[in-house]
Amino acid sequence: MPERRGASHHRDRVVEALKDEVGSILEGELADKRIGLCYVTEVVMNPGGKSARIYISVDGDEQEAEQTMEGLTAARVYIRNEVRDRLGKRHIPELSFHLDRSQEFGGRIDQLLDRVAKRARKSQT
Repeated sequence: MPERRGASHHRDRVVEALKDEVGSILEGELADKRIGLCYVTEVVMNPGGKSARIYISVDGDEQEAEQTMEGLTAARVYIRNEVRDRLGKRHIPELSFHLDRSQEFGGRIDQLLDRVAKRARKSQT
């Protein structure tokens, strides 16, 4: 059954609002020392709207990323309540924070493509 266009548009607006509000909270409103320099890369909301995955990119090493994720998980309820108050909504999806590793994978893919290109150039000469 096709989804109504209005519902899809509403979900897109909620996702964008979540991304903006969570991003502004991460910029400086959390006092947890574990949370390092990070930003929201993507928000994926469940089709029913009950939960949302928030993908976070952390500037730093693996240990700093791990500590940041622990801090965000601990602050999850606070962040959800803040977003609910700011948006003036009664229902806000459950938030879960996930580390965004797409940049690491992209870098690895670039390395592999460079190797293939070098091998192709060697075999041509």
